Formats: sequence, structure tokens, C-alpha cells
Amino acid sequence: MKNITDRHGFIINHINTHGRATINELTELTDVSGVTIRKDLKVLEEKGLLYITRGGASVHNPYSSDRPIQEKATINAEQKNNIARAAVKLIGSNDSIIIGSGTTAYSITQHLHPTTPLTVITPAIKVSLELCDRPNIEVLQLGGVIRKNSSSVAGSYAEYILESLSSALIFIGVDGIDLNFGFSISNLTEANINQKMINTSQIVAIVADSTKFGKRGIGKICNIEDVDYVITDNKVPKEYINALEEAGIQVIIA
Repeated sequence: MKNITDRHGFIINHINTHGRATINELTELTDVSGVTIRKDLKVLEEKGLLYITRGGASVHNPYSSDRPIQEKATINAEQKNNIARAAVKLIGSNDSIIIGSGTTAYSITQHLHPTTPLTVITPAIKVSLELCDRPNIEVLQLGGVIRKNSSSVAGSYAEYILESLSSALIFIGVDGIDLNFGFSISNLTEANINQKMINTSQIVAIVADSTKFGKRGIGKICNIEDVDYVITDNKVPKEYINALEEAGIQVIIA
């Protein structure tokens, strides 16, 4: 397919139909070199017709934005609730756990009714307010500067407190899951405290709906191999599930 106009039209139609395409796939379909396809994708991205991803292109923006928590709460609320219900099953008796910021992590509080003592460490103000009067739960609220977008604390003081703590399990939400880049969020300020919370915890459980797969936030919080569980919904592409399981992660479909 040597005609550039025809080739561009084919690439756009193919990616719009399938959601994404790899460079190798487009090379075979159009009978041109990978160098030519990369040039085509760059031109089409500059026109706002697609997004270049690692090894290909997609109709979906692979980079997550930092949106207010009130806005995020309305997105995929049913999936988040199902994920939270599955997440609490990982909590053992007499555990200390960390619940991170974000709407999926917050949803866990709706299903958390322990019959034995449980300490919940959290940077999230909404999590603390929800659980502070709950029977059998003691809340340790981390201190620091409160970010308005997430209603969560961040900064050196919270990180300092975490250095003297230990947690059996952490539930943490993310804005991006990329097989090459790892797990990430859309705010650099909170990336540091998330890294500290992960290092404090013996078991790491990511709670994220399927819209987070194939995306990257600006701040990486950990590598794929640093995670023990990924709890998500049934709309995740099979190739992601297979890749995560091959990396030793237990994927729980809620």
C-alpha cells in the first residue's frame, strides 16, 4: 500500500475498529517497512487522530490525568464496588493494613466490617472519616499537606511516619497499568508516599478497574514484579491477565 493517503486512511480505520494496533501488525497489513509506519503514526498523532503507544498506536490516550476525587467517584462505580468486595476477602484476622487514596481504595471501606481488631493506616481523609467510628477498627491517619484533588496527605512528614511502621497488606489504587512501565499514578507528589507505603507492606494488592490498563500516569510507584495481587473487573484484555500471571501476580476478577 504505497499511496500515503490510502495508507493513512487504512491505519485510522483499523485502529478505530480494533482500538489499538502494533507496528508489526500494521507493517504486515500495509506491506511497508516499520520505519514508514512509525512516520505515519507520528503524522496521524500530530493531527490528533490517534495516540502513539509503546510498539504501536491506540485510539485511547495512554496517559492519565489528575482529576478531582469527586469526578472519579462517578466513573465505573459498580466495578469499583465489586473490586472492593473482593479485596476485603484478602484481609486476615488481627492484621494491620494500609488503604491508599483514590475512589477504588475508598470503596473498600464500605465493605470493611471486621470481627477482630484491625489497624488501618491511611493517607486518605475520606477513609479515616468513614472508618473512625467502625467497631474493631483503629485508624492511624498519616499527617502532612492535604491535596484537594484527592483529599489525601502527601509530603515528607507522612513519609517519615511510614519509616517506623509495618503493614501486613496494602490496597492501593493506580491511574495506569503498563506492562513495560509498571504501575503509576497521575500526580508526582503522591507517587513518593505511595512508594513508601508499598515498601512498608508485606503484601501489595492493586485495586483498579479495566480502564486503567494500557495507560501511564506521570509518577511510577512500582514495577510489575513488586505486586502480589491485582484485583480488577472482567473487561480487562486477556493479554494483560496472562502477562501479569506470568510475572507471578495473582489476578482476581471481581
